[in-house]
Amino acid sequence: MDFLDKYLTVWIFAAMIVGVGLGQVAPSVTEPIRDLHLVEIGLVAMMYPPLAKADYSRLPTVFSNWRVLGLSLVQNWLIGPTLMFGLAVFFFSGLVPGLPARPEYFLGLVFIGMARCIAMVLVWNELAEGSTEYVTGLVAFNSLFQIVTYGVYVWFFALVLPPLLGMEALAAEITTFNVSPEQVFWAIAVFLGIPFAGGILTRYVGTRTKGEEWYDDEFVPKIDPLTLVALLFTIVVMFATQGENIVAAPADVLLIAIPLTIYFVVMFLVSFGMGRGIGADYSTTTAIGFTAASNNFELAIAVAVAVFGVGSGVAFATVVGPLIEVPVLLALVNVALYFQRRFDWGGRDTGSLESTTRETPTDD
Repeated sequence: MDFLDKYLTVWIFAAMIVGVGLGQVAPSVTEPIRDLHLVEIGLVAMMYPPLAKADYSRLPTVFSNWRVLGLSLVQNWLIGPTLMFGLAVFFFSGLVPGLPARPEYFLGLVFIGMARCIAMVLVWNELAEGSTEYVTGLVAFNSLFQIVTYGVYVWFFALVLPPLLGMEALAAEITTFNVSPEQVFWAIAVFLGIPFAGGILTRYVGTRTKGEEWYDDEFVPKIDPLTLVALLFTIVVMFATQGENIVAAPADVLLIAIPLTIYFVVMFLVSFGMGRGIGADYSTTTAIGFTAASNNFELAIAVAVAVFGVGSGVAFATVVGPLIEVPVLLALVNVALYFQRRFDWGGRDTGSLESTTRETPTDD
């Protein structure tokens, strides 16, 4: 793991501090940030590299094993969103005594939970010795699937499900945000559609003119740091516009961090349990496990900013996401490697996408 990615949490903290400080020292900076659409530019730039890196020719790999594909679909598009919705209800709906309703943070968690990871999962998977073949195909699949489904998921979990479950008070407060499905779909078209089209075009032109080896070994490493640079730039300008709110409520970062941490850990453990339950080998289980346990925070931030504004509590909640994800997922990498040593993953009828499985000794 390179130096920039390894200390991403440190850089995010530093960007938050710089942004808050800038907003306090020069409050007038918020006007040019909004007028020049600096946040929006940063978000589009942040989404482009992972979509340009995804190798969409690997999609047949994902569909070659329906049992493993089905497990991944259940984890990513049923269990994950439902779990995040449940955590959002518990912590921010006002139904639990002692926890007041915070509809802006409820929506922030929903936006995060519906966005499946297409970037950092490649890092976690590599560190944990997962299947590169499967995780690459799954990233390509999630990139395409999100364009179609993300707006539907947000609409259902944020606007339809709360009143159906009897949370009329929360639903009433959410309606005060004047969020509509059309706003969500438009934000997806801009912040996911534009970089996705750019990524597809870049890969097509690059591989046809220079070859796949040049594209993967030369071009991709050059654009890869853009995601981190754009993320940190976006955090600085976002926090510069809402520094007053952050200074007034620093404990909210911790409050948002708790359900996110629970989500990462539970999704990881459930994924590993389900993978082992169907007989998948370690490398495949690791690939689907980390994909299910992490999220596409870039998309969540982009849609939150587009729909609610850069200074909103919803956008603030989504920005906390990558701050918590990095240290927690790094810790889970070590847990995965422990599972690899602890359990015998070899010699089983796994139906894996790999031609061979890793033979690892058991401690028993």
